[in-house]
Amino acid sequence: MSDFTSNFWEIYISGITLVGIIACLVLLIVTGKMKATTAADNSTGHVWDGDLREMNNPLPRWWTYMFVLTIVFSLGYLVLYPGLGSNPGKLGWTSHGQHQAEVEKGNAEVAPIYARFMAMPPEEVAKDAQAMAIGERLYGNNCAQCHASDARGNKGFPNLTDNDWLYGGTTEKIKETLVGGRMGNMPPMAAAVGSADDVKNVAHYVLSLSGSPHDATRAALGQEKFAVCAACHGADGKGMQAIGSANLTDNIWLHGYGEKVIVEMVNNGKVNVMPAQAIENGGKLTDEQIHVLTAYIWGLSNK
Repeated sequence: MSDFTSNFWEIYISGITLVGIIACLVLLIVTGKMKATTAADNSTGHVWDGDLREMNNPLPRWWTYMFVLTIVFSLGYLVLYPGLGSNPGKLGWTSHGQHQAEVEKGNAEVAPIYARFMAMPPEEVAKDAQAMAIGERLYGNNCAQCHASDARGNKGFPNLTDNDWLYGGTTEKIKETLVGGRMGNMPPMAAAVGSADDVKNVAHYVLSLSGSPHDATRAALGQEKFAVCAACHGADGKGMQAIGSANLTDNIWLHGYGEKVIVEMVNNGKVNVMPAQAIENGGKLTDEQIHVLTAYIWGLSNK
């Protein structure tokens, strides 16, 4: 790995920064000492509209002082704050550190509010208007990107407002999902099912389980081959929440609907990842925030 690591860019950027500041100072000094050739009336000799002359007056002194102050400020800034490569600056300030301090301050301010909610079961928290207002903001900032602002989901991302849950819809299961995340994995099953025709037959049998439009002849042929799928989805196709396998007998299609989609799923499989949201697992939410968010999500389908 050391072969790919170099401090070239650090030196390059730092060099450009310092050269730019020094060049401004040199420019100010040189131009201040230059003597321009002027006419007897102190003009440059340029005349417009007959009598509009360009005079050769020096810059106002306050303007020059401001120029010098900007140079002094920039050098002072580079000494105190990180601005030259990996140099941390004398104050040791970092944007990450400031953000962390602001987060900790905010958490300390709302700690008494969350303490009250933590003493209540999620089902009771879901009845508290203040808690639900907080939960709505937590959802909007951390969940809406995938599950949509109305929580009705998108293709590949579950609807949180119905009662169709891959791993279970109890507050315990929802909290478990938020804390640790989920890894849904359906492996490619075409080789186990058989020929391409067998895969199509299975697809039509799956469609028949939910009463969806299907070819009855193909469905009948695919029933026997469905035994391969039953290991995860159950012999009745109702799925297993213990492993997060989908219920194939309802009319809810997470990744799309129809023969083509099901055949593609059997052939290629699917991996779905829900990232962990708890701080201890790499997320951003505290235990208290997870508790309130659990109540909010549970309340979406238990109104």
